[in-house]
This record gives sequence, C-alpha cells and structure tokens, in this order.
Amino acid sequence: MKSLMKLAALTLVGTALVAMPAFAALKTGAQAPDFRAPAYLGGQPFTFHLADALKQGPVVVYFFPAPHTSGCNVEAHLFSQAIDQFKAEHATVIGVTAGHLDQLAAFSKEADHCSGKFPVAADEGAKIAREYDALLLMRPGWSDRTSYVIAPSGKISFVYSSLSPSRHVQETLDAVKALEKN
Repeated sequence: MKSLMKLAALTLVGTALVAMPAFAALKTGAQAPDFRAPAYLGGQPFTFHLADALKQGPVVVYFFPAPHTSGCNVEAHLFSQAIDQFKAEHATVIGVTAGHLDQLAAFSKEADHCSGKFPVAADEGAKIAREYDALLLMRPGWSDRTSYVIAPSGKISFVYSSLSPSRHVQETLDAVKALEKN
C-alpha cells in the first residue's frame, strides 16, 4: 500500500511538472545569441547560421526535447503544416534539440514530422539551449520546449515557453505577423 501511495505521489508531482509552463530567461528586447549548428533539411546535412538567416527576415528558433517523442512529433508536424504561412511573412523556422541527435536526419524528412519543410539543428551538449536558457530541468542536457521569434535586427521580439506543443506554432506565427505592424 505504501509503495502504491508513493507511486501515486510521484505521478502527481511528475504531472504537475509537465503541466507547469517553462520560463525562459531571455527576455523580449535582448540580443539573441548568434549560433552555427549542424542541421538537416529533408535529410540533407548543412550548417545553419542564425546571422545568415536573419538577413532574409525574422527567425523562429524553437527548442524541443528530442525527435521521435510524442510532443516533439506533434510540434514538428504543426510547424510543417504552417510553414507556408511563415514563409509568406519572410520568416525562417528552425527547430533545435540536444536530444536523440542521431535521429535528426530521419526526423527532418519524415512526412509525419518535419516533412522536409524546415530544418532541425543538432545542439551537441545543449550549448545553444544553455545560451538561450532553454534547458529541460527534468532531463539535464536536453532542450526545453521554448520558442523565440527573433527580429531581423537580432533582437528577441517574442518568447513562448510551454511543455505542451499545441500553441507554439500559433503563438510564434502571430508574433511574426506582429513584427510587420511595428
């Protein structure tokens, strides 16, 4: 009975942690840390450089824990479905993760994930996530689910953190559209 109560208590604590929003430390108006990272688009490797992408327009940098995990699969699929709306705003979308790096090439091209529509970058040792204060507290060394919209000036214009993948796409798309109005 005691072990059953302990299990119930641990489950409750775990559920509460997942339900809690994450809070990114980088604030709106801060300079986004520049980074280069090995990335994949449709399974093809290349090096992503934030500064180069910003020359084309705003950049959505979304951190996710790991490919081929339930929430990350949903989030990638939602971004792939909305990618034309981001492109209409001249925005680049890049997913960044420190988890399951050996699976990124496949994840980037699979139809039920990224569908080859936007790149995903490997964050070896979670160095980029650390600079963006987007580390998953429950699993050290992995990225949290935090999305940033970075204006062409390199300044962070929007931050959204939530372990639930359901609102990241709409929140960042709305923020990108708001850049045009400012």
